Amino acid sequence: MNRSTKRTLKSGKSGISFRQFPVFFCIGIAVPLVFPAQTQAQAPADKAWTVLQSGLSAGGGDKVTAVRVLGLIEKDQKAEQLALTALGDSNSEVRAAAAEALGQMQAKSAAPQIETTLKAEQDVGVIVSCARALVALGDPLGFGVYYAVLTGERKSGALLDSQKKMLKDPKKMAQFGFETGIGFVPFASVGLGAFKALTKDDSSPVRAAAARILAKDPDPKTRDALVQATSDKSWLVRAAALDSLSHRNDPSVIAKIEPSLDDEKTAVRLTGAAAIVHLQDVQEHTPETKPISKHK
Repeated sequence: MNRSTKRTLKSGKSGISFRQFPVFFCIGIAVPLVFPAQTQAQAPADKAWTVLQSGLSAGGGDKVTAVRVLGLIEKDQKAEQLALTALGDSNSEVRAAAAEALGQMQAKSAAPQIETTLKAEQDVGVIVSCARALVALGDPLGFGVYYAVLTGERKSGALLDSQKKMLKDPKKMAQFGFETGIGFVPFASVGLGAFKALTKDDSSPVRAAAARILAKDPDPKTRDALVQATSDKSWLVRAAALDSLSHRNDPSVIAKIEPSLDDEKTAVRLTGAAAIVHLQDVQEHTPETKPISKHK
């Protein structure tokens, strides 16, 4: 290599000098360190649980909502455990939401704990929510609460005397119904307008709701209570009781509810008429059971 070539390489006039190579090489190595590859986005389910956990960790209405919507997650041990934990919360609204969620998610294994909560509870909202959950889980204890709401009496072992007194108190039940909206769901011939016309001091929507739920209670004692409720002073309860008796498919009550055809309230007359026609059809299409003859 001659002197001119050495000078050219040293001065860098011919392009990239030797001194530039290590700099270029270092930059090439540094690029992936300065600009690392982006991390994978969080999976939708993981993000969803993060949102739910945030709501459960919050207070007030957000926690109540977060607990209640756990009911949408069926057959999931994590959701069930979170709801069970919430069932022991110091906030009665959270406890009520937890009971509702457990019933909605069909957490049958949670029935014993809901029963325990129900028997010790002193808040009307939580008591009724536990009862609703137990009914959804197929536990007959839940029907006992609704029986007490409708009749003011209690079935054996269903409630404590102090709890029965709460459910029997018209003012407390009216306030409970007004605040939670229980019973304010139209049924049969009773439209939403009828419920909106009721005052917040009226406990009949709660009792009407109880009558509707008792349609699924196979206890003959409940059947008799519903028949009696068809002559209740509240037309809403009378209509609900007739609606419930119709769904029970027991033709033996036809003669007992016939007076409803002359009720002063149109909605009651119409509900009674439809119930009787339906039960008559049930009777006609039910095959008679002949007694088994003994062979001599």
